[in-house]
Amino acid sequence: MPKKIHIVCVSMIAVAGAMFCYSALAQTGKTASSGDSMDRTKVLRAAADALGMIRWSDIGAGPTRLPGIDVVNTMEIFASGTIYTNGQPSMAEYHAAVGYIPPAMRVEITRKGVSGDAAHTIQTVRENYAWNESEIGGGLIPGKGTATPAQPAVKARLLQLWILPYGVVKAAIAAGDKTQISKEDGSTIVTFPLSGPLAGITLTATLDSKSLITKVESKPSNPSQTNLAREVEYSDYADHGEILTDMKSPGHIVEKEAGKPLLDLQVKMVNADNPYLVFPVPQNVKAAAATQTSASANTAK
Repeated sequence: MPKKIHIVCVSMIAVAGAMFCYSALAQTGKTASSGDSMDRTKVLRAAADALGMIRWSDIGAGPTRLPGIDVVNTMEIFASGTIYTNGQPSMAEYHAAVGYIPPAMRVEITRKGVSGDAAHTIQTVRENYAWNESEIGGGLIPGKGTATPAQPAVKARLLQLWILPYGVVKAAIAAGDKTQISKEDGSTIVTFPLSGPLAGITLTATLDSKSLITKVESKPSNPSQTNLAREVEYSDYADHGEILTDMKSPGHIVEKEAGKPLLDLQVKMVNADNPYLVFPVPQNVKAAAATQTSASANTAK
C-alpha cells in the first residue's frame, strides 16, 4: 500500500465565477486532519472518477507526482423527448451547450407540432447575463439575428448548469467544508450550499453504489422562488460520445420544477471532448443588465 494518498486537485469555476484550485491532500494512512473532511474528499473524488471527469498522471512519484486534473470545461448534450411549457407537453429536440469556465449554458429547443416563435427557442446565460437568441450568435453582428435580454431568468438558467452531474461535483468541491456527507437507505447523500448569484440555494445529491449521481434536488431559502425548486433524476449512465472518451453521462433525464414536470429526455449523444464553445454577451444585453442593476440600487436607497 502506498504511504501517501494524493487526493484530487481540480481547476474549476465556482458558482461565484472565481477559479479555485484545491491543493493535493497528502495524507498518510495514520494521520488525517478530520474524519469528516476525509470522507467528503473520498466521496467527491469517487463521484468525479465515476463520471470520468478526472485524468490522472503517471508522471512523478510520492509528493512530486502531478495531481489529477478536472477535464470537463465544455460539452454538448443532444437529446429528444418531452418538454413542458406552462404544463403543456410537446415532443422536442434538445441541444445544450455547456461551459464551466466561465459558467455559461445555451439551450436550443425545437418543439414538434408547435407553431410560431414557440416552436424554436434559444435560451442563453453567461455569469450574470441572460438572453434569448433568434439564432445562435444573434445580436452580436448588426443584421444577423437578435438578442433579447432576459435578466430575470439568470438564476434559473445558471441553476440548470450546476444541477448537471458534473456541475454538482464541481460546486460541492467549491463549497469546501460546507459540504456535508450522510447515508440514507444505503445511498450516499451530498448536501451543500451554492454561492454567488445562486446564494441561498441548497443542493442535495444522491449517489448510488457506483458513486454515480442519480438524483439532485435544489431548495431555495425563499419558498416563493418556485422556479428554483428543482428535482432531477439521472439514469442509464454510459459513454454517449460519438467518439468514446470514457466520460459517463446519463442516458435518461427527468426534471421537475416545484413538483411539476419540466422535461423528460433521452440522451442521444454527448460531446464531452471539450468542444469549442463560446458565449459572448451582446452589448444590448450588457446595457439592459446595467440599467436593471442601477434601478435596483436606486430602489434600495
